[in-house]
Parts: sequence; structure tokens; C-alpha cells
Amino acid sequence: MRKLPNERLTRQPRTPAKSRGVDAPRASTALSGGQGDLLDGGQDKQASGLPPSREHGPHTPERTCILTREAGARGDLIRLALSPDGEVAPDVRARAPGRGAWIGVDRSALEAAQAKGRLKGALVRAFKTGEVRVPEDLGARIEAALRQTMLDRLGLEARAGNLLTGSEKIETAARRGTVQLLLHAEDAGEEGNRKLDQAWRVGSDAEGSGRRGLVLPVGRAILSLALGRENVVHIALVDRAAAARVSHAIERWHAFIGRDAGLSAASAKAPGAPVMDVGKGN
Repeated sequence: MRKLPNERLTRQPRTPAKSRGVDAPRASTALSGGQGDLLDGGQDKQASGLPPSREHGPHTPERTCILTREAGARGDLIRLALSPDGEVAPDVRARAPGRGAWIGVDRSALEAAQAKGRLKGALVRAFKTGEVRVPEDLGARIEAALRQTMLDRLGLEARAGNLLTGSEKIETAARRGTVQLLLHAEDAGEEGNRKLDQAWRVGSDAEGSGRRGLVLPVGRAILSLALGRENVVHIALVDRAAAARVSHAIERWHAFIGRDAGLSAASAKAPGAPVMDVGKGN
């Protein structure tokens, strides 16, 4: 089946819902201020310089959350798949074959539903089989998969030549106004961050706006491994479409972590599991 344009980059706000006894916070895609945000210092989306969201068109594919029964853009929800042995696994790229189940809640709501047995019941109905085994650490597996998807996206953009690393190169590009998105490792120095943030504001004609780069809950060692480069402390996306793709990956991860998760919790290593990534799922 031909893939609809911009399917990966769609964002559709979802209204919080109480349905079928589920009081589930929606997995917000906003990277705004507040405890648990990935943005350093509580900056809002405009201050972070995130590329603007693209509006949903009339043909944006939608899916329905099995817990809240709220519909949302396919690219914003998270797909779960069933392995051959009946274990539920995250399929965040939505490529596993067979029937899928979609969720649009954050990790805390998911785990609350799991503890009360509502998640398994919803999965049994979605997969139309009673042979469903839900791992206790499903929430951690989903979080780890979303985190890895974001890192993989950065690696792809690096190989495509859509980003820069190295403070001097980034500062030069920032002052020229070619930086679309600026990212810092969690262990980057504050002085280095301030210097590049200031260069970005100057090049963007945004002096005095408070605009600054995103501080990711990921250290330089992990970023270096993801990009295949040495000592990656700062990253600058210089292609607007690439910046939008990276922003969407970050927002999906952040939305699932939830607003109540602090940076330390967000950066904690979660137990991983192989992500189903073969074929094309529904």
C-alpha cells in the first residue's frame, strides 16, 4: 500500500478522556515548560526553536487508543504487537505484521491500567485472542524503544548530512542562521550551552527571546555511539525537514514519559526488548 505523505510527521491534539472507567492522561506532544519536560529550564516550544508542527490534512490516518477509545493521528499513537508466543511487545515504528493494538496514554496511565487488569482486557479484545501475555515491564520497554527510535533518527540524519557536531562548526552555522534545531547532551557544560544558544539567537534574529537548545536526557557517550562520531556534546540540525523529523521522535518519547517524570527518571536506563520491525502492520 502506498504510504500517505507526511504520515510520520503528523501531530493531532487529543482531548483527555474518561471512557470505560479509564482516567488516562493523554500522551501530550507538547515540549513545554514544567517538571519532567525535556527542555532545560522550563522553556516553551517557541523558545526552544522547535520547527512548527504541520497541520493535519483531511487524509491523516488515525487509530483509536484501546484504553481511552480516543482517536488520534497514527504517527502520534504507539502500536503494540503480539509475538508468535503470545507476548505483547512495543512496535513503535508500526511495522510488525499482523493485528496491532494502539495506545495514546503516557507510561503512568498505562501501568495503572495494567495493575488493575484493564490493559490485558483491552488487549484481548484488540487482538481477538485470549492468548495474550503482558510483560510486567511493558512500560519500560516502550520507553526504551521510543528512546532508541529517537537515537536512530539522529543517526540517519547524521549519515544524510543533515546535522552538524562540534562547537565551532555549530557556532558558525548558528550565527549564519542555518541552524533549525539545537540539541545538547545532558552532560554538556553550561557555558558551552550558553555560548551556542546565544549564537543561535543572534543568527535567528531572536536576541532577548530566551530561545535555547533542548537538553536531552542522554549523555555524550550515547549520542556519540548513535551518530558514529567522537565526543558528540552538541548537535545542530541544519535541514528543516530533518529537524521536524527529529522533533517528532523526541516529542513521542517525551509524551510517553509524561509530565510527572523528572529528567533523572527520563534518562534512567530502562530495560530494553527487541522491537518488532519486520513487514508492515495495520
